Amino acid sequence: MKKIIKTANVFLSTYYAYKLEYRAELFLWLLSSSLPFIMMGIWIEAATKGEFPLDKLQFSRYFFAVFIVRAITPVWVIYDIEVEIVEGKLSHKLLQPIDPVWHYIAGHISERFARGIFLLGLVLLFFVLYPQVFWLPNLGDFLLFLILVLMAFVLRFLIQYTLAMCAFWTERATAIEQLFELPYIFLSGIIAPLEVFPELVRKIALWTPFPYLVHFPASVLVGFPVDIGRGLLVLFLWSAIFFGLNRWLWRLGLKQYSGMGA
Repeated sequence: MKKIIKTANVFLSTYYAYKLEYRAELFLWLLSSSLPFIMMGIWIEAATKGEFPLDKLQFSRYFFAVFIVRAITPVWVIYDIEVEIVEGKLSHKLLQPIDPVWHYIAGHISERFARGIFLLGLVLLFFVLYPQVFWLPNLGDFLLFLILVLMAFVLRFLIQYTLAMCAFWTERATAIEQLFELPYIFLSGIIAPLEVFPELVRKIALWTPFPYLVHFPASVLVGFPVDIGRGLLVLFLWSAIFFGLNRWLWRLGLKQYSGMGA
């Protein structure tokens, strides 16, 4: 156990120091996640002219929660793996007595801590500009939100890491990720809460992994009624599916891999 803790500490501290070298870039990436604020303005305007299940205040809080979820759960592992496989750089990590995935996990976790101060600053600025939107979730909802957003990150990482395995057979694995982005944007609750979707579309979407990556934790944070049991079940189910698929493709991919030094 001491060896595991020491190894984790070395990984996290090393990648955290590396991320701090690019603080300006982290801030710009955080600003690039402003789509929820754009959609918030659109839906607030729509709520003043039509009848929707949510009012202006609920739309505001929901899209703010979406911004928080997206700021905590971004994943880019497919881009790293594609470069390393295509250029043969993965060979160096395969020589180490540890699964390369821990490098990517440490990088993602360290990036969260590095961008934390920027996220806090944007949150404070948002509530200064829109004090009427401020609310305090009850402790139970907040703790559940933290668990769900962690699970959403794990699922998002597993999905993209699994898609990244395609880099063993193609040089453009990121193109597959871009195809995945289309249903992710529309069905995850980023452009609209699922409450405004037609009933049939909402029922179908709830059996896909997409709503649980953003809409589910965001709804819990703002206090919308959600089926917690079903949400946890679907999260576990899709995580297990992608974990199993990932390990299978990883073993097949290593047999296929012929990078420099492999």
